[in-house]
Amino acid sequence: MVARRGATRLGCLLPLLVLAIGVYFAIDFGQVYFRAYQFKDAMGSEARFATTITDDQITRRLAALADSLELPPGAELITIVRSPRTISISSDYDEVIKLPMNKEQVIHFHPVAVSSLQ
Repeated sequence: MVARRGATRLGCLLPLLVLAIGVYFAIDFGQVYFRAYQFKDAMGSEARFATTITDDQITRRLAALADSLELPPGAELITIVRSPRTISISSDYDEVIKLPMNKEQVIHFHPVAVSSLQ
């Protein structure tokens, strides 16, 4: 029979605590980046089908999506630039993430989607 020391159980607690804290903060950052990815993906879809819809329709759809994703004010301000061969759809907004000790992290997003109109 081998005697075990209890120190390894307590020694494992510190890395688990650090991991839990890391996961706690990663969730907030992950949600922000996932929403930005969803918004940019929708812009790409709208750009691909831009030959069949108007700029006003694109703007309304993306503004509605920004609202449903609960993006901050400014995300619904969509810029659309059409040329004879391409369309470019973009937006510009800042997300604020609350951190401990009453600190905030501001992350700037500028999603852009460009597609050929042919």
